[in-house]
Amino acid sequence: VQLVESGGGLVQAGGSLRVSCTSSRRTGWNNAMGWFRQAPGKEREFVAAIGWRGVATVYADSVKGRFTISRDDAKNSVYLQMDSLKPEDTAVYYCAQARISTATSRSEYYNYWGQGTQVTVSS
Repeated sequence: VQLVESGGGLVQAGGSLRVSCTSSRRTGWNNAMGWFRQAPGKEREFVAAIGWRGVATVYADSVKGRFTISRDDAKNSVYLQMDSLKPEDTAVYYCAQARISTATSRSEYYNYWGQGTQVTVSS
């Protein structure tokens, strides 16, 4: 399985950006999908996850109310809409596919990872 992220870039604080992730294999029936991020000098952290058929979503407290995760299984894709961006959201954002169907923040349940896309929020 290959996951390819796109849509990163530079945006001013308060702005919006949508990052996308496309899988080489059909997502959907069994797999939860997630987004993680890693800022320079920091550990990778969970951002958001969406479960089987989009039934449930989980968000990190730091992005709750500002970010929205969604999926389109017909397109083998998952998206992260980021609104009201802050400079502290600056990071490389990674898409990941879980080996379970339930949305989870635990990275050990994710067995496929993309290469990441840079998101930079200027103040």
